[in-house]
Amino acid sequence: MSSMTSIDINALDPQQPLPMQAAMDYANTALGWAQQTPESLILARNVAYGADPAQNYDVFGDPQSRQQPTLIFLHGGGWTHGYKEWCAFMAEPVARLGMRLVTPNYRLAPQHRFPAAYEDCLASLHHFYEHAAQFGADPSHIYLAGHSAGGHLALLTALRRAEAGIPNDSIRACLPISGILDLHHPDPAPGSLEEAVYAKVLREPLDDAPMSPLSWGAGNTLPVLLSYGEHDTARVRLSNQRMAAMLALQPAEIQLHCEPGLDHFATHLSLRDSQAPWYERLARLAGSYSALPRRLQGSSVLQNRCC
Repeated sequence: MSSMTSIDINALDPQQPLPMQAAMDYANTALGWAQQTPESLILARNVAYGADPAQNYDVFGDPQSRQQPTLIFLHGGGWTHGYKEWCAFMAEPVARLGMRLVTPNYRLAPQHRFPAAYEDCLASLHHFYEHAAQFGADPSHIYLAGHSAGGHLALLTALRRAEAGIPNDSIRACLPISGILDLHHPDPAPGSLEEAVYAKVLREPLDDAPMSPLSWGAGNTLPVLLSYGEHDTARVRLSNQRMAAMLALQPAEIQLHCEPGLDHFATHLSLRDSQAPWYERLARLAGSYSALPRRLQGSSVLQNRCC
């Protein structure tokens, strides 16, 4: 695993500058770490799941292993920015868990407004399920996750997974990180991210309800492990707390974790460390839920560890 791959940052499709310095610092760090991805873990790059140039994904993992569970991890960027390469630094820690890592791109707003990004998540999930065997993956053991906008999309896809056209039980759990899980805002401030959701991301204002994971939790049977940072934005913290309260009333397991000392971007960058608590939770799920029949996984547990 000593050989490294070089990702040509200049080859990435250009995007408008990120709206804040912290976001730019995060992106530069993640892309820098992407260039340190061991060559031996790269199983496939730019696997097309649609005709649009943005509809592709990368696959990482141990090439000698077969029938491994898979983590599909969606990048953030406020639904208007982002690259799958922001998530490549997770390849080694995920491989250490005995899993495949899949990192999809999806179409971005404002050129492609919702539900385009959500439809791409469904399409990439379906495509990977159909082709999992060629990547040494077990299609019946898939875990969905993502950071920020990717966390929102991961949970929305997980709760509406029947629309992907694959068996519901093939998705074992969802672990969104720092996601905005409720897009509705009654009076967004000018120039805010909340206003951008209506001005740039949604096709119609009332789409904020069907595009919010909070609207789809009733009757949930999928284990969900929510997490956010102690210093995350107020909207992220509140939407995760509300989502957890709703899911705690449903049949499946729900956990809510606050990561001490971390802000919105550090919740993802902290996953460079294979010992991060988030990986411990994923390992427990991949170990226990793969071995148990789904009917035995129905206890609802809310573990609110928020700071």
